[in-house]
Amino acid sequence: MDIESQAKAFLDANPDIEVLEAFVIDVNGMPRGKWIPRERALDVLTKGMAMPRSVFALDVWGRDVNAAGLAEGTGDPDGMCFPVPGTLSRVTWLSRPTAQVLLHMEVDGKPFYADPRRALANVLDRYKALKLTPVVATELEFYLIDPVRSALDPVRPPNTRDGRWHTGQTQVLSISELQDFQEVFHGISTAARAQGVPADTTLRENGPGQYEINLNHVPDALAAADYAVLLKRIVKGVARASDLDATFMAKPYGRQAGSGMHVHFSILDEKGNNIFAGDNGPSEKLMHAVGGLLENMGESMAVFAPHQNSYRRLRPSEHAPTYASWGIDNRSAAVRVIPSPKPATRIEHRVAGSDTNPYLVLAMILSGALAGMKEKLAPGGAITGDDHAINHEPLPTNWDYAVQRFAKSSFAYAALGQKYRGLYTACKQQEISEFSLRVTDVEYDAYIRTV
Repeated sequence: MDIESQAKAFLDANPDIEVLEAFVIDVNGMPRGKWIPRERALDVLTKGMAMPRSVFALDVWGRDVNAAGLAEGTGDPDGMCFPVPGTLSRVTWLSRPTAQVLLHMEVDGKPFYADPRRALANVLDRYKALKLTPVVATELEFYLIDPVRSALDPVRPPNTRDGRWHTGQTQVLSISELQDFQEVFHGISTAARAQGVPADTTLRENGPGQYEINLNHVPDALAAADYAVLLKRIVKGVARASDLDATFMAKPYGRQAGSGMHVHFSILDEKGNNIFAGDNGPSEKLMHAVGGLLENMGESMAVFAPHQNSYRRLRPSEHAPTYASWGIDNRSAAVRVIPSPKPATRIEHRVAGSDTNPYLVLAMILSGALAGMKEKLAPGGAITGDDHAINHEPLPTNWDYAVQRFAKSSFAYAALGQKYRGLYTACKQQEISEFSLRVTDVEYDAYIRTV
């Protein structure tokens, strides 16, 4: 069935739909787009929709990043945006009957380099040339929070259905605390099914009101990234419809667990065999892939930890990695090798926060693994427990430094291309500059009367 037939079939099957939300994903992983009335929906779905090319180079506050070269001095021209196949679906959490579709951008009939989907697609083209197929799944942690906030109380856990406040006590894997918010999780599950997002397990995590949803493995890394961005949108939308908020901020509570996006992946050859599985455990190719991930991890941190707050998560004893290390079934390591039965032998990359752009995270991870296999890089010794040897490289714990490393990185150049590396750097540098101009409450508390 062609695109026009699919669009007509969807609209015919959903005669109540009044509006179409059509959006792309920007550099920070945020949806940006337009509301389209039903009368124009078929035209957009079949012929595309114009949006400014500069939409991909906005800072986290939604302001143009002129240094990225897409807005100021260019006339701010449009690109044409077309539907990503399989993403036209209902939005279940809104009272107004609404549909949504994820878009990708083309300029002069070619995929636009500034679209983060294209950055990942370029990496996957390199795998395809080698007749290799990554199989990918993501796990996303997030917090449900009270929607009422103030300067003195910017974030707090939500009330349970019987009026109790969640406390700071850890209730990891608690079934009763899943039941406290069963309507929210039922809404998330309903929306995921409606949108074809393969949500799997839901679990209670370590922090107050913190949860995790796992997505199923799929042999299409671009679809895996689509599912991750759509799941984040679902969680936020359903929470809001339930008079709550949800946040994927890496570290909303200074003294509670941070939220990560763990990436599981294996690689299939042209016959469908998992090249990470050897006869007696993890294969040599898997070890080389781990070597590539560790070798290039420091230069990738600006993508794995893209915000000022991201680095609060990367602290010792936070169950988040602080060294470029690996281990066998070891969650203290940055890279966890999981020696399951052959089809499921895989790597879990545990560095990225939930506040990341999934397309860029997967692009950097898969590029690192491919580089390691091509160069046959050895990963060095595995850690046991949380005993990081002195030869493991400490990961950057400073946002500015991480962006500087990324800006000069030959690996980031190879993974994302010179133009996208420059665009991403410009966006992050504008955000860093804004943070440098804002004095925090802790500085006032510490200094205004004492120095």
